[in-house]
Amino acid sequence: MPKPSSKSLTDEHSRVCCNDYWWWQGIGKAITRKFLEAGAKVIIAEIDSEAGLKTQSDYSHFGEIRFVRTDIASEAELKEAIAETVKSFGQLDILVNNAAISNPENAPITRLSLESWNQFMAVNLTGAFLFTKHAVPHLQVNGGVIINIASTRALMSEPHTEAYSTAKGDLVALTYALANSLGPQIRVNCISPGWIEVSEWQKQAFDPQLSEQDHQQHPAGRVGKPEDVAAMALDLASEQAAFITGADFVVDGGMTRKMIYQ
Repeated sequence: MPKPSSKSLTDEHSRVCCNDYWWWQGIGKAITRKFLEAGAKVIIAEIDSEAGLKTQSDYSHFGEIRFVRTDIASEAELKEAIAETVKSFGQLDILVNNAAISNPENAPITRLSLESWNQFMAVNLTGAFLFTKHAVPHLQVNGGVIINIASTRALMSEPHTEAYSTAKGDLVALTYALANSLGPQIRVNCISPGWIEVSEWQKQAFDPQLSEQDHQQHPAGRVGKPEDVAAMALDLASEQAAFITGADFVVDGGMTRKMIYQ
């Protein structure tokens, strides 16, 4: 199958499986729309049926899209999502591992249970491993692409984010290892977003009331948008990125390169 270009995924189209999880309905949704607009056929694997069905309904006019309810922590369910992709579209060309859960309470490590830790790892890290494991035989057929969505929490952090930061750091390391193990048939890259405001993209959208200070603390002059990450994902899936693998692309408006004194 012809490789996707940055403007179009060709008349034969790429088949994409993009996974999302729970309240993270911003970046995955934006990636789905971007790939559909470029001509891809997309399966979205999401545990939230309401969010998944709404995305399928809202975006159906952009192209072929199907929602498959999937618990990323369940190997059996994610295998079924891959099987549905191949059954529906005949092949799988691009896998986007975007699934993640966060810790809104920022519980200190002294109160972080082993059960919670294991759940973080199951969704944020092991899910990507298992999706990749079962997608590889299909991706190898035509020379596929894997894009992992990590976080700048792999590079910097705040107090009480040990489980999330560890999982995202490990996902970056997994990217490097997979690029070597799966190349040259499959390219594997990673995107590490910074502050990406997803409120307007969620099923219960709201105005986050961002301040001028919020925007200006970024060297780029604004807080990030899901579209910023989606654009990078599409570029990495294109023919123009054929020489790029084993890389982590930080999309954070320059924040990780900014020295801050208080």
